[in-house]
Amino acid sequence: MSEGENFYGKHGEPKKFDPTFKGPIKNRSCTDVICCLIFIVSIIGYIIVGIVAWTNGDPRKVIYATDSRGEFCGQIGSTNEHKPFLFYFNILKCASPLLLLKLQCPTTQICVQKCPDSFESFITSYQLRRVKPNKWKNYIKFCRPGFTDSGKSPAEILRDQDCPTFLTPSKPFTRRCFPNLETSKGVIMVNNRTNFNLDDGGIVNATQLMEGAKGANLVLEAREVAMKVFEDYTKSWYWILIGMVIALVISLIFVVLLRYIATVMVWLSILLVIAALGYGIFHCYMEYASLKGIQGSDVTIKDLGVQTDLRVYLHLRQTWLAFMIILIIVEIIIIIILIFLRKRIAIAIALIKEASRAIGYIMSSLLFPLITFILLLFCIAYWAITAVYLSTSSKAVYKVFDNETTCNYTAMNCDPGTFSDSLIKKQCPEAQCSFAFYGGDSYYHRYLTLFQFYNLFLFFWLINFVIALGEVTLAGAFASYYWAFNKPADMPAFPVMSSMGRALRYHVGSLAFGSLILAIVQIIRVVLEYVDQKVKGAQNKVAKFVLGCLKCCFWCLEKFLKFLNRNAYIMIAIYGNNFCTSAKNAFFLLMRNIIRVVVLDKVTDFLLFLGKLLIVGGVGILGFFFFTNRIKIMEDRTPTLNYYWLPLLTLIVGSYLVAHGFFSVYAMCVDTLFLCFLEDLERNDGSNEKPYFMPKKLLKVLKKKNA
Repeated sequence: MSEGENFYGKHGEPKKFDPTFKGPIKNRSCTDVICCLIFIVSIIGYIIVGIVAWTNGDPRKVIYATDSRGEFCGQIGSTNEHKPFLFYFNILKCASPLLLLKLQCPTTQICVQKCPDSFESFITSYQLRRVKPNKWKNYIKFCRPGFTDSGKSPAEILRDQDCPTFLTPSKPFTRRCFPNLETSKGVIMVNNRTNFNLDDGGIVNATQLMEGAKGANLVLEAREVAMKVFEDYTKSWYWILIGMVIALVISLIFVVLLRYIATVMVWLSILLVIAALGYGIFHCYMEYASLKGIQGSDVTIKDLGVQTDLRVYLHLRQTWLAFMIILIIVEIIIIIILIFLRKRIAIAIALIKEASRAIGYIMSSLLFPLITFILLLFCIAYWAITAVYLSTSSKAVYKVFDNETTCNYTAMNCDPGTFSDSLIKKQCPEAQCSFAFYGGDSYYHRYLTLFQFYNLFLFFWLINFVIALGEVTLAGAFASYYWAFNKPADMPAFPVMSSMGRALRYHVGSLAFGSLILAIVQIIRVVLEYVDQKVKGAQNKVAKFVLGCLKCCFWCLEKFLKFLNRNAYIMIAIYGNNFCTSAKNAFFLLMRNIIRVVVLDKVTDFLLFLGKLLIVGGVGILGFFFFTNRIKIMEDRTPTLNYYWLPLLTLIVGSYLVAHGFFSVYAMCVDTLFLCFLEDLERNDGSNEKPYFMPKKLLKVLKKKNA
């Protein structure tokens, strides 16, 4: 047995000549029926989970803040309708910013119409309530609902936490009142004061207040950053949209030009990408050189730490040096790849040119990603809404909160209706029964985690199914183009719709099978990430190493499965076999032509990536010059931004998504034509009886011809 026969024996037999084969087979039967039934049952179960979640869930728990009684602040139709903000009696008891946002602090909380805007003492206001009744009425607004000062002494009122001991100037954030703390010349100040003497004998120092509310201050800093980001987006959103429209127009022009001057466009893309990277290296060097000798520019990023204003890093020489090194490495890698693969670029260009002709005959293929995008949005929206409703379908849980370490009932469940007369209140007079979180121990609530897991798993399955449907539809359309000997006369009238109809009628089970395998791997990766977060603080290096290896292996497995599924879907679109048979045939076909796969197909992907990079880089550079006010004719229209990099980054990501939408069709077309091209070489020999279906230009590049 010869070496070639042994090779083919290991990887299947080459396709034989079939005079009746004229492209995607029309007479086919349903495939992977069992998986189709499982998929349908799973979707029905998913709908049931959604209905159960929507019946029991309450999204108001996410939208509105909740007071100590578990009532929503600002809810329309409730007693707190005109009280949208949550006020903490003593925010110093909140030790963590996470506690402020997720759980309740061990202090009384009430809903208020507005946050306090001045510093007030309870004792002072109480003693002057006859002299200054308006001031006392304003203070009572921050006491428990229904509070009256009759029958209780000030000490009893403070003991029972009917009113806060003092008020501090606050600002609302996420519907919660946080202290409005300011720093002046290194001294912590509140309303231009640093110390406050209370008539009950206590002293409040603003510095101590700052130390006790570090979490709140961090939240305030985040609030300031968020407000600046929001302000930047309000000023620049239409310019971002204009930039994305420019990316859309450039992508469309690029696709059209590829059909007529593919060789020029590909080589132009290569040269422009190299030139753009060269300019980036030059710009980074100039910035690096200009900062030499400037005070503070030699500070390292490590010493500087994390800064909310990222513009600070642009004043460091180390930042520009890092950018320059990265760009140099990328430039060298691209040049080396081009040098070694220069001979294969001609065949890749021929494939791209043929893909341009195919898309030119099937222009509706450029619009098909919109259908995929809409279906993906629907899946994402359904998953997100179901997840929110599931997470808010629990009951209110009340816990005993007390700062006294002697109380043995802290963190135990309690009933706010009977707590005042309970044994806990008698033994721990300072304890409070306050709302803690939403949970429960009923049968339904015990399975909430399982429902959320099912929601996430079906989300992955449906997302992969929608992507698979798009790939098999485009593959069928482009395969009908390749195997039409006389183009476009032998092509079907509506290739995209015909291909989609075949996929939905016969191959839902196969698509569900392929997407199920991928979804299982993805859910395992999510579990590994969850475990990694849980054991992040562990000191077991062996466990960390094993977990890291598992994450790496499943990442590689996911990439391989995506590659295998994509080629299997192409085979399904052409021959109509089940998923396993199609995956096996595609894999063996690729293995029989492994050199062409590694070199030719990947060179084509690389060239398409350079085209995508050119569009994104061009729009990104244009956006950079615009947002940094370096375009003279646009100086009067350039918005003044706090963080110009944020809208610029948004523009770059948006432009990439737009370009990716166009080039994903190109990539699918190239992959389909590539597999058809390999089969064409195996089926035919160019004789009158077995003519090649590939175009003349591709035949010329391969030094083959039809008789």
